[in-house]
Amino acid sequence: MSDPDRKVWEAVLAHLRKTHPPLYRKWFEDELEPLPVAGGALPVRTTSAIHRAYLQQNCQPHFNDAIRSVTGALLSVRFLEPGETVVPADRVVMPNGGANRPASQSTGAGNTTLSVNPEFDFDSFVIGPTNRLALAAAKAVANEPGQSYNPLFIHGDVGLGKTHLLQAICLAIRAKDPEAALCYMSAEGFMTEFVEAVQGGRMTDFRHRFRDVDVLVIDDIQTLGNRDRTQEEFFHTFNSLYQAQKQIVLSSDAPPELIPDLQNRLVSRFKWGLVTQIDPPCFETRTTILKSKARQRGIDLPDDVASYVAQAIDTNIRELEGAIGTMQITASVEGCDITLELARRVIDGASSTDTSRQVSIQTIIETVTDFYSVRLSDLQSKRRARSVTIPRQICMFLARHNTRHSLEEIGGYFGGRDHTTVMHAVRMTEERRKNDPTFASEILALEERLPPVQRD
Repeated sequence: MSDPDRKVWEAVLAHLRKTHPPLYRKWFEDELEPLPVAGGALPVRTTSAIHRAYLQQNCQPHFNDAIRSVTGALLSVRFLEPGETVVPADRVVMPNGGANRPASQSTGAGNTTLSVNPEFDFDSFVIGPTNRLALAAAKAVANEPGQSYNPLFIHGDVGLGKTHLLQAICLAIRAKDPEAALCYMSAEGFMTEFVEAVQGGRMTDFRHRFRDVDVLVIDDIQTLGNRDRTQEEFFHTFNSLYQAQKQIVLSSDAPPELIPDLQNRLVSRFKWGLVTQIDPPCFETRTTILKSKARQRGIDLPDDVASYVAQAIDTNIRELEGAIGTMQITASVEGCDITLELARRVIDGASSTDTSRQVSIQTIIETVTDFYSVRLSDLQSKRRARSVTIPRQICMFLARHNTRHSLEEIGGYFGGRDHTTVMHAVRMTEERRKNDPTFASEILALEERLPPVQRD
């Protein structure tokens, strides 16, 4: 394992010890073996199928939050069984002429470039009525970069396939033109490199890196909200690429006009091409996705199991993948086949232990602003009036308990507040709920207005 990857793993463990002390176990250090970053993930080999199942069911979101916090990149942690192999890291043509450089190696000041998973191509993307337009637009962009839809802006809730489409575009463009200068990274990574370039006096190199490309693909562009200097730099980068007819592809969990504290001139430019949304998949698409993901794991999923899981999980694709993985592990540990009875036990168990409800922050904000008769602009402002601070803190509390967003991502929706502000808001709301019956009833009423997926 390379020293940078080992340092990342050590930083992930340190972050977990600090942010989730009750979750942390000493055997994380002794019995988990980190491997080199590959395919957009840090593989970690466990000592048994039981350990892997425990980590996936109880710790996966926290490990993912930790690695994204310490790296500033859209990486994840992938837990492996003993002896399980790892797909080598994909390669991407980078803008400084580093053709076929491993994507896990940085071409700028920091290690912020994202890896591309070779499995995330167009062929493996399951089409349905809720993603048909986004897929068609992505294919058009990959076929004629800079010509069809520029920029292409794809938005939707977490786990619906935005990143899959972005990586499919990268793979298709590279297959068609191996010499294309392509840069794929997160907005957080762009911001990190910008700050490092300013501090290190390397702005000329930074601008060459991002403006001398054929295709710029940025994931989670909403994290630029409230980052005025970074937005200023991205504005000029956008203009330079657009005027040169170079392709720009962006993803976000909200449409341009709903990204908190995004400058109007960027909102306008993000709409110059095509803005398309991906919604949660319908039942038929979920069933097809389950069968497809199962085949990728070498599983022939029975039709009744696929139908049951698709009916029970209507949130996003990641939850469906998680269910397949849990069923596979459970069947392996118990030495049995995946049956409807096993699926029911797995799904019922997940429902009773999973305290996160896949609700968008947009839905939470709309629910709270309607309940307390406040405006979104008030929640995102610096106002400290009690009539504003309490609804704002409640939004953060509900987002923390009902979404998979990190503390930093939640803070970004509310005027770019940092993770400590979100932690304070969650703590204050919890204390008020315990000590004030009226306040507790308001929280309950708000929770009941949210989509009834999983309950705390």
